Amino acid sequence: MAFCSLYKPQAPLFLNVVSIPSFIFLSLSLSLSLFLSQMSKITIPSPKHCAAKEGLKIKSNYKKLYFSLSACFTSILLLILLIWLILHPAKPQFSLKEVDIYQLSLSGPNLNSSIQLTLLSKNPNQKVGIYYDEIQVYATYKAQQITGDTPVPPFYQGQEESNLITASLVGNILPVAPSLGYELGRDQIVGRLVLNLKANGKLRWKVGTWVSGRYRFNVNCVAMNAFGPSTPAGPLTSKQGTQCSTTI
Repeated sequence: MAFCSLYKPQAPLFLNVVSIPSFIFLSLSLSLSLFLSQMSKITIPSPKHCAAKEGLKIKSNYKKLYFSLSACFTSILLLILLIWLILHPAKPQFSLKEVDIYQLSLSGPNLNSSIQLTLLSKNPNQKVGIYYDEIQVYATYKAQQITGDTPVPPFYQGQEESNLITASLVGNILPVAPSLGYELGRDQIVGRLVLNLKANGKLRWKVGTWVSGRYRFNVNCVAMNAFGPSTPAGPLTSKQGTQCSTTI
């Protein structure tokens, strides 16, 4: 009886044997899942991806260079504009000193002319010089050109400097409108002949060592000469010192 009372039944051993491998299996499965998930986050860039990234870097460098050059060029332009606004060069002044008409005659539909011209050119600027690269002088009557273009040698005009320009204007057998003879006859009756002496060309401004680009200019002077039957023999002379108009 005592033997029977001391006996205690135990749980089957196979339960513990089975439970241990299941736990290990679950742990291994969880570790493998975490490892695979981490591996999926690792990306190895392809050569194509590297080339695209390098291309973007090159484009970015080009943009930086472009903006730097643009800023430098804009600064230079603003500096030139500032100098121009501070100095503000005034256009040159021209005045007609003397006009001598030696010949003005019609031969059928053609005109022969010979005129001697003296102009005074003045630079009114205190800090700006002027290069006259090209000057052509000619005469017109009733909006018709009555002489050929006469070139004047190029010259430099310093600050507040004045120069005399002389030119011989000649027209040989120039075709003119038929109405020109009528206009000359009428002016002879009136006793006054009005001519326009014109000059055009190209000039440049000089400020210190800086020289601008070329600018076209036009000069128009009006000369009034006595003209009539009672006019003394010899050239028709005008010495009025007329101020001319200048456009640039």
